[in-house]
Amino acid sequence: MSTHSNHPFHLVDYSPWPLTGALGTMILVSGLVKWFHLFNINLLIIGISIVLLTMIQWWRDVTREGTFQGLHTFTVTMGLRWGMILFITSEVFFFISFFWGFFHSSLAPTIELGATWPPMGIVPFNPLQIPLLNTLILLTSGITVTWAHHSLMENNYSQALQGLFFTVILGIYFSILQAFEYMESPFTIADTIYGSSFFMATGFHGIHVIIGTTFLLICLFRHYLNHFSAIHHFGFEAAAWYWHFVDVVWLFLYISIYWWGS
Repeated sequence: MSTHSNHPFHLVDYSPWPLTGALGTMILVSGLVKWFHLFNINLLIIGISIVLLTMIQWWRDVTREGTFQGLHTFTVTMGLRWGMILFITSEVFFFISFFWGFFHSSLAPTIELGATWPPMGIVPFNPLQIPLLNTLILLTSGITVTWAHHSLMENNYSQALQGLFFTVILGIYFSILQAFEYMESPFTIADTIYGSSFFMATGFHGIHVIIGTTFLLICLFRHYLNHFSAIHHFGFEAAAWYWHFVDVVWLFLYISIYWWGS
């Protein structure tokens, strides 16, 4: 099929991946419900497998279109930039809802909570232990991803590779520490509004860290294969924007929920 056209836009070919992605997500969520109620993970594993296979093949197609077929023109790239900006904006409002719920309950705790915050019986985390370490890890990862970005713009292949590598390692380290924190937690998601607010906000942030780490891992692999240049690397730039968003959200989480809220 010829890729030549008389316009700068990208009219995508027919693709099965939106359909398989939707089906995989439905099966994954159904598997979660089955796991919660019946303690059976068979359906969950099938859903995760379909989603992962869809991700791999969809990203492969996008990489081929943008890198080898030259379909990501300046006009297309500007559309992608605005799409990513609007997506991150929607994510900001997503987290605002959790902060709204947290401050609504913490600024004027009801009599059912003991008229105090944290509520009666809740032992909060020490903000100077794992939460502070995780803050330092994410701030450092923000520095390394910026280092990688500037190295890429200066055509410094090795330093961009190193910066991306360290960012991915720090992202994985953060997730491991948060998992350890959850296992050691003295309260659960069912323990008053404090437990619900804490685990919903930090849990969704943790999911975003895993997603961002995956994005950057794909960018690391693509950079290793020389897919990026100083003037054509929006895939990496979008991942860097997303990672900085994750950093900023964590700072608000740490200051409000871990430090002020404890």
